Amino acid sequence: MLRTMALGWGLAALLAGCATQTSQHTALEPSSLSAAARAGEGAGYPSPLTVFQASDVQRALVSPVRIRKALLSEHRRWVGTPYRLGGTTQRGIDCSALMQHVYSDAFQVSLPRTTEQQMQEGRRVQRSELAAGDLVFFRSPGPYNHVGVYVGDGYFLHASTSQGVKLSRLDNVYWNRHYWQSRRPMTRTQLAARIDRPSREG
Repeated sequence: MLRTMALGWGLAALLAGCATQTSQHTALEPSSLSAAARAGEGAGYPSPLTVFQASDVQRALVSPVRIRKALLSEHRRWVGTPYRLGGTTQRGIDCSALMQHVYSDAFQVSLPRTTEQQMQEGRRVQRSELAAGDLVFFRSPGPYNHVGVYVGDGYFLHASTSQGVKLSRLDNVYWNRHYWQSRRPMTRTQLAARIDRPSREG
């Protein structure tokens, strides 16, 4: 009984450690995994690899990096595409349709069509908690709200009405003034796990 309890406490401690490590080292590259996995060895602590599969450790450490790379890849595909209200193709696209394409093509996730519907997805997160893959919403002047996806380092990808698809700074005077809320449709680990999955898997 005591041995079972001790194992349970050890597993909980390792999980807490992984969560902390992920938030503090969001830019770790796969080459850093072996060193990170060995952290604590020689100091009386077991290596995470003695408890978790290597793939679990890798996924926890590189999720933010994988998500950012997937989003930047979508940026390269769509950059410069003109804004067109109701548009859904590279001949012209609006902000919510771009989010549909980005989430579908990069993560195999289906988002609803309109900004108002997308505002109901997942859970709301504070601006200070923003992570790559979170949707950011703005109450812009005019009849329509605006949506983009946070890429990291203060940038978000969106379909600008004046300049088409581009990356913009969240702290830009205009966007900072009209920022409204952010939502996380799916956890980073779940989102990263869906990258490169065959489309037939949904």
